[in-house]
Amino acid sequence: MNPKNFLIIGGIVLIVVGVAGFAGIIGPTPEASIFGSFWWFDTAENWAHLVLGIAALLIAFALAPLRTPITLIVGLLGLAVGVWGFMAPNLLGANLENPADNILHLAVGLWALVSWYGRKPSGSNVPGMPM
Repeated sequence: MNPKNFLIIGGIVLIVVGVAGFAGIIGPTPEASIFGSFWWFDTAENWAHLVLGIAALLIAFALAPLRTPITLIVGLLGLAVGVWGFMAPNLLGANLENPADNILHLAVGLWALVSWYGRKPSGSNVPGMPM
């Protein structure tokens, strides 16, 4: 996995999750989610997912120099939001009291950091190295 692939896959997933949240499939209340109170996203989270997904795809396809640093930032923020959610139930209006959300943020943060680590070093001509 590399930053471009992370941003493409992650961007698509975020857009699908945001749209599903707005459509009432996984939010905006636990009663509306097909997962019930185990996993649901409120309106602020749906907007965040949608906007971040669109941004990820724009960066993946149009802003190549930003792929690697953005992937690193996403990794660090994912870990920070995951840890924050265990300590406080709210972050900028987003509802984070669900442990499943926190674990998911930690997993995405780790995935981003692994993708960032798998980047192709500048000037490397090593065959088989991910780009």
